[in-house]
Amino acid sequence: MEYREKHRLSTTGIPWMLVWTRRLQRFFFLGLVYLLLIDIAFAFLLPVIYMASSSLMTVQDFLDPGVFWIPRVVYWDNIVLAYQSMDYLVGLKNSGIIVGFATIGQIISCSLAGYGFARFKFPGRDFLFMLVLFTFIVPPQTIIVPLFILYRQLGWIDTFMPFTVPAFLAHGLRGSLLVLIFRQFFKRQPYELEEAAYIDGCTPLRTYAQIMLPLARPALLVVFLFSLVWHWNDYYEPMMYLMKPQNFTVPLRLQILQQGLQEITGGAAGELFNEPLVMAACFLVVIPPLVLYVFAQRFFVESIERTGLVD
Repeated sequence: MEYREKHRLSTTGIPWMLVWTRRLQRFFFLGLVYLLLIDIAFAFLLPVIYMASSSLMTVQDFLDPGVFWIPRVVYWDNIVLAYQSMDYLVGLKNSGIIVGFATIGQIISCSLAGYGFARFKFPGRDFLFMLVLFTFIVPPQTIIVPLFILYRQLGWIDTFMPFTVPAFLAHGLRGSLLVLIFRQFFKRQPYELEEAAYIDGCTPLRTYAQIMLPLARPALLVVFLFSLVWHWNDYYEPMMYLMKPQNFTVPLRLQILQQGLQEITGGAAGELFNEPLVMAACFLVVIPPLVLYVFAQRFFVESIERTGLVD
């Protein structure tokens, strides 16, 4: 078989040594790429693996230098205590309300704003788009005081309004980046689609809703996942605007972990509050977006390639 391969290569005018050299070079290059990807993946997965492993340890196993990654005894009570102490279902409901309304609002408003910036020419368009991008680079911590004063005057403090209303106005958490995603996608679409729609009597709004928006499914998926994960993980703004524990989101309920543990243990939380319990609470916070990513990562990667952000 090897003789036939060499004979075939020699008759086609390609030296077989050169072919095998190229194959070895390609194999070596792919090996380096996979090694780099494994290293990067390990760097990102290490905290998650450490958190999941520590959450199932007893205090003795956690403090024992001989126990590494795998506990001697799987201690599920940490997760049960963290679940009860955080009042997880209440936090899950609050996070679901904020995430649901904010995500839907940003999909609707940011897609409409992105479509306007991409397909219409009007005075000051480029300047306004620069202002949109400027809002992305301004840290929210620098404007939190005037925002807090504004929301207090509107009576929105300790409600979900500061998270949902700006989202329906193409703002909210990183709204400018979502506008940019839609703008880049709509700019890549052929103008003949809109011209044909205008000839058939479609208004610009109807063209956007019935023709352009259905084509923007990749961008919609990317914006949906970005907005959902960002609002779920947000800790800073809920900490500023929410005062009552019954309104806290899941990440924010980490700060009442010890207080809840005191209530369910009758004041004996001093002996139970430890690092594995904290890791179990953190694991409960990250598990919903982690599960979402497992099921949606393939569609997410494909959609990123089709939005125009990687050109």
